[in-house]
Amino acid sequence: MQFRLTCMKRGDSRARCGEIKTNRGIIPTPVFMPVGTQATVKTLTPKQLEDVGVKILLCNTYHLSLRPGEEVIKKLGGLHRFMGWDGPILTDSGGFQVFSLSDLTKISDKGVEFQSPVCGTRVSLSPERSIEIQNALGADIITAFDECVPYPCERDRAERAMLRTVTWAKRCLDARKNPEQALFGIIQGSVFKELRSKCVEQLVEMDFDGYAIGGLSVGEGKYLMNEVLNYTVDQLPANKPRYLMGVGMPEDILNAIEYGVDMFDCVIPTRNGRNGWAFTSRGKIKIRNSRYKDDASPLDERCGCYTCQRFSRAYIRHLFNADEILGLSLLSLHNIYFFIDMVRQARQAILNGSFKDFKAGFISNLSETVDKEVSPR
Repeated sequence: MQFRLTCMKRGDSRARCGEIKTNRGIIPTPVFMPVGTQATVKTLTPKQLEDVGVKILLCNTYHLSLRPGEEVIKKLGGLHRFMGWDGPILTDSGGFQVFSLSDLTKISDKGVEFQSPVCGTRVSLSPERSIEIQNALGADIITAFDECVPYPCERDRAERAMLRTVTWAKRCLDARKNPEQALFGIIQGSVFKELRSKCVEQLVEMDFDGYAIGGLSVGEGKYLMNEVLNYTVDQLPANKPRYLMGVGMPEDILNAIEYGVDMFDCVIPTRNGRNGWAFTSRGKIKIRNSRYKDDASPLDERCGCYTCQRFSRAYIRHLFNADEILGLSLLSLHNIYFFIDMVRQARQAILNGSFKDFKAGFISNLSETVDKEVSPR
């Protein structure tokens, strides 16, 4: 993997553009990665994703190791061939899943033991095992095994997890066997600046291929998240990709782009889509609402996606109320397009030197959202 900057830091914005070159194609940054946890972006085909401009997908190490198992995927030609996706893939390490299933896990310096939610057996996941799985899957970009803590979290607990994350990162580097796979280190430290700074310092000394910012969007709120991003990104090397993990509301992505973040992933577009929420240039709409019963307009008149070019709000509402799978697919497709197009527009604005104006205008238009958001994870 190679990374080069094409544009950065114009005026008072730290937003930047770049290109990540992999053996399976070039990824323009900033970039949004749809989440394909189980080797599929729910309800969508690889061709649909390709058609809306998706350049890279994220898949989940933890879940794929449990089902169908990395050896099955490796035997069938690797993750790309297994899921029919020809573009680049990034795999997360499984660290966040360990966090989210904390009631089932036991963490030590060696790694994690947990009860499989698939079959109930005890499973061990260590830094070496995480890299072994990711190597077998054959992803283009892999991530170091880390320990994520909840918010709020006592400083001592956050420090122990950060130090463990640093130790595990070195073990991941030592365990990597395929030089064709780029390896990203993950920064932890909760909302404590000195812990984040210490983590960055030690990971940068290890010279990873890129750096992921983990442990955010876990309950700390937007103010603290932006504060952490602001000082963390400043300490990262300019010549390496910066990846914000699991953060995906439009305004959060645009704020992070302004701080100089390059890569994003989140389940928000598809999870919202499956629950009947559509992102539009004027805010989110709940398609099941009765006011759309005979609405002949598209989800978003400014949108160029297949859903908006072919179908009305009334039709999509009918599909949801009739429990037709097509409704979930069409709305998920639209939402993915919305996020991909938003980041594309952000990139163009950076190149034009107008990102701050673009961001302010885009966010101000998202004014119709009045209902409670769906959980981002």
